[in-house]
Amino acid sequence: MTDAATPPVRSLDIVDALTPEQIDAVSRLLAEAARADGQQAVSEQGRLQLRGGPRAGVRHLLLTVDGELLGYAQLEDTDPVEAPAGELVVHPAHRGHGHGRALGQALLGATGKRLRVWAHGGHAAARHLAQILGLSLFRELRQMRRPLDPSAFTEPVLPPGVTVRAFVPGQDDEAWLRVNAEAFAHHPEQGSLTQRDLDDRKAEPWFDPAGFFLAFRGEDLIGFHWTKVHAQERIGEVYVVGVRPGAQGGGLGKAPTAVGLRPLADAGLPPAMLYVDADNKAAVSVYERLGFSTYETDLMYRTES
Repeated sequence: MTDAATPPVRSLDIVDALTPEQIDAVSRLLAEAARADGQQAVSEQGRLQLRGGPRAGVRHLLLTVDGELLGYAQLEDTDPVEAPAGELVVHPAHRGHGHGRALGQALLGATGKRLRVWAHGGHAAARHLAQILGLSLFRELRQMRRPLDPSAFTEPVLPPGVTVRAFVPGQDDEAWLRVNAEAFAHHPEQGSLTQRDLDDRKAEPWFDPAGFFLAFRGEDLIGFHWTKVHAQERIGEVYVVGVRPGAQGGGLGKAPTAVGLRPLADAGLPPAMLYVDADNKAAVSVYERLGFSTYETDLMYRTES
């Protein structure tokens, strides 16, 4: 008589907030996946939402096998119009066993089959999973890069009557949130940022108000360029550039972008990067004129309903 091997037990839990132990386990999982894939499987916003307790509209899906965390997904249902958005990741040493499909089906079940899912990097495995889940491609987010050389930058020319200064935490929060919401009213992630989201970013080690440039016409905030330094990777990022509706034109988008690029170049960072929606032709054109070209692409899939 022989003992039959006990099959592994897979379980999937959905919670509104993670315990400190779960946060650590998810963080380790994301780090392992990033090392294997060369990029993060969950966006910055998603990683920030791991901590700080419950958040309205955010749920966490934890897939374990025999008690070990092998998969994680996050679901955010905060957009009043668009379907809930999800991101998911499976431990690189445990892929090919149906864990990604189980997470995807759980996301579909939690949303009544009304779902958008990011595939960062657009890898073939993610495209295959999207097909299995019955999702269709509908959004393309480009990462663009350019080399940084201080000698290649001349002093940017600002439009008449426009001045630029650095962001002052606390003093400028409300005005920036208002202009950001106006500038990105069409954007389901950036346009919905709240004070809590801004505070999360201000608490990050990379935050430096000296690299957060605000453009004013008189006393009115009309645009901004927030830069970010990825110290470990030695990359400067055009984190977000926005112009208040009605104030566009006259080089207002290009000038603040150039204002922020020069300090990144002076800091000795070899490249600069940014993200832009592929269908935002005007922004893509501005960045191409500034020397950026497409480096890689993130894809978003959604259900047809």
